[in-house]
Amino acid sequence: MTLTAPAPRVKGNGAVLAVVLTGQFMAILDVTVVNVALSTLRADLGASGAGLQLIVGGYTIAYAVLLVTGARLGDLAGHRRMFMTGLGLFTASSLACGLATSTGMLIGFRLAQGAGAALMVPQVLSLIQRSFDGGGRARALSIYATVIAGGAVAGQIAGGLLVEADIAGSGWRPAFLINVPVGVALLVASARWLPGDRGEANRRLDRPGLVTLAGAVLAFVVPLVLGRELGWPLWCWLGLGASAALVAVFVSVENRAVSPLIPVRLLRIPGLLTATGAIAAMMVAYGGFLFVSALHVQRGLGFGPLRAGLTFVPGAVAFAIASLNWRRVPPHRHRAMVAVGLGVAAAGFVVLAVSLRDGATTGAAFFCGLVLFGFGMGSGFSPLMARALAGVPVADAADASGMLATVVQLAQVVGVAVFGALQLSLAGAFTAAESGHAFAITAVVLATLMAISSVLSVTPTQRLERIEV
Repeated sequence: MTLTAPAPRVKGNGAVLAVVLTGQFMAILDVTVVNVALSTLRADLGASGAGLQLIVGGYTIAYAVLLVTGARLGDLAGHRRMFMTGLGLFTASSLACGLATSTGMLIGFRLAQGAGAALMVPQVLSLIQRSFDGGGRARALSIYATVIAGGAVAGQIAGGLLVEADIAGSGWRPAFLINVPVGVALLVASARWLPGDRGEANRRLDRPGLVTLAGAVLAFVVPLVLGRELGWPLWCWLGLGASAALVAVFVSVENRAVSPLIPVRLLRIPGLLTATGAIAAMMVAYGGFLFVSALHVQRGLGFGPLRAGLTFVPGAVAFAIASLNWRRVPPHRHRAMVAVGLGVAAAGFVVLAVSLRDGATTGAAFFCGLVLFGFGMGSGFSPLMARALAGVPVADAADASGMLATVVQLAQVVGVAVFGALQLSLAGAFTAAESGHAFAITAVVLATLMAISSVLSVTPTQRLERIEV
């Protein structure tokens, strides 16, 4: 395959990193920024339970469905151009969300916001790959991984701060409007700093692959987002079954495609599949934990938006410290470091379960568990992302970025749906004691899943190299 020559390395690649990771951070942050504003939204817009689910989940649905497509469009139209297009749509949709006057309007604008994020995010990795090499690329990828996993926690903290502040009586609206000045500034910076590229004239948009993959993801995500709220009607189960069938169709279509959305050669890159599997298990646990812990501290313990958001600061700080310093460990110890780190995160879940099991409020043991969880996640997620991406050629950076971003996003949706349903089914009337008991059981299951991720992280990659795909 002939590829348009990458843009030359530029002196301002530190500015490139700042621009693209700020965009990435905004997109990830908006997945969870409204979690602590649900009661305010219900009171202001009269939103039903299903409406609130769609306000939260609509962004995720559009984001997950279009991520891989966004990666391919970056290849075709140029990564700088598509980053700016997605950023523009995201910024305009954020403004529209902040000005929405009904539940239906807000849901529609959240879908548009998710579509903008899906166009923007896959270009981030491609622009990093084209702007850095050697040790600079490794450091950039470490920061990239930190932003991906830290954005969700930051979203809850930022949401709590903005909602609690109630600026000029605006309630939940600043949670969306804050994106507007940042997005406008990023558009100006993007035009100044991002390296240009013309795309690849010889690549095509794989329409059959796009349709089948979008259908499979949609049939999978929508039931997970709405099923619990609606009591798991028959159409949810039919949708999940249809998703499995469409995945099989997608694989068949891709095997015959001239320019497939997910090239088969990606699956032959040593370590990519095992690292992706470990990342998926980890992010299911991560997404589930953020949701059930926010649910417990708000409904079970009665925390307000600000206190609920700030509760997670110790975990976020511990994650950042580990994620930004893991490269100080000698390379030959990285595999063991990942496994140990994920084991520490599992231990953190157990400590959290014990500390809250009887409905007690957050105390020293709880914050100790948060620190263990955050440090363990930071020690595992960033090096796993680096391992998964280390062998990806620049020509495949956009496809790999879209695939990994989709896995990360879908895994978090699965975590919210599965563990949210478990927590809600066990919490009863959400008294402090009932909610604490439910959280303890859920946290033990989360610890088990994190332990599975630890095992996957040390699966020998040599076996993968012998697999014919």
